[in-house]
Amino acid sequence: MSTSERFDCHYCKDSLLGKKYIMKEDTQYCTKCYENLFANCCEGCSLAIGCNCKDLSYKDRHWHEQCFKCAKCSRSLVEKAFAAKDELLLCTECYANDYSSKCTTCKKTIMPGSRKMEYKGNSWHETCFLCHRCQQPIGTKSFIPKDSGYYCVPCFEKQFAYQCCACKKAITTGGVTYQDKPWHRECFLCIGCRKQLSGQRFTSRENYPYCLDCFGDLYAKKCVGCSRPIASLAGAKYVSYEERQWHSECFTCTQCSVSLVGRGFLTQRDNVLCTDCGREK
Repeated sequence: MSTSERFDCHYCKDSLLGKKYIMKEDTQYCTKCYENLFANCCEGCSLAIGCNCKDLSYKDRHWHEQCFKCAKCSRSLVEKAFAAKDELLLCTECYANDYSSKCTTCKKTIMPGSRKMEYKGNSWHETCFLCHRCQQPIGTKSFIPKDSGYYCVPCFEKQFAYQCCACKKAITTGGVTYQDKPWHRECFLCIGCRKQLSGQRFTSRENYPYCLDCFGDLYAKKCVGCSRPIASLAGAKYVSYEERQWHSECFTCTQCSVSLVGRGFLTQRDNVLCTDCGREK
């Protein structure tokens, strides 16, 4: 037989004509050589997984079909759900009994693969995590803890939340109190310009809240010098004389503009003058 007509094992060179062989990367091997060179070692029995056996693998580890068993109860894991713990494969029952968390409500094991809810170290079956008020599953919806219970948002608002006196809706986070009434931060506004007052200095008149600018424009005394409001609530310094008021920086001699703050002055009709200018008159 010519060389071109030969069909031999790539490794041992024995003829493969009429024999079972295995191809690997376009190269043929007899079954014995293939097993010696390439067969995986079984994690269960440490023997090679031969060509006539199923090779079951998980994360680069291999087993004979008959060796693929739960490490604790030895039941077969073939075509069954299983879990891994510290490199051991366990059936779901053994894993749940030894390692799974227990439901805070029903005290039963939460099986691997089932949906569970977790909050502050506690675990629940999805169907056991219920609103304390309406007893409906909370699932993935928002909830609010209160005392030892958990409430869906609608129930919490009905039972506990203050209602904003402006919009009449529940206040679930934050909020401000004014005249013993609750407000959302975004609802507590200046009655004049509607600017938010939360975190800002403000004042009131006839029980209505005003920002300092609006209050000054509407009610503050006006400076004789510049006609602008004297916002004493904002800490502005001012001078008062005979029911007239000036900003400190505006209280100047009408003629020479020198500051009169802390100095003697004279009046001439509506004018205020420094003593030098007053003597010249």
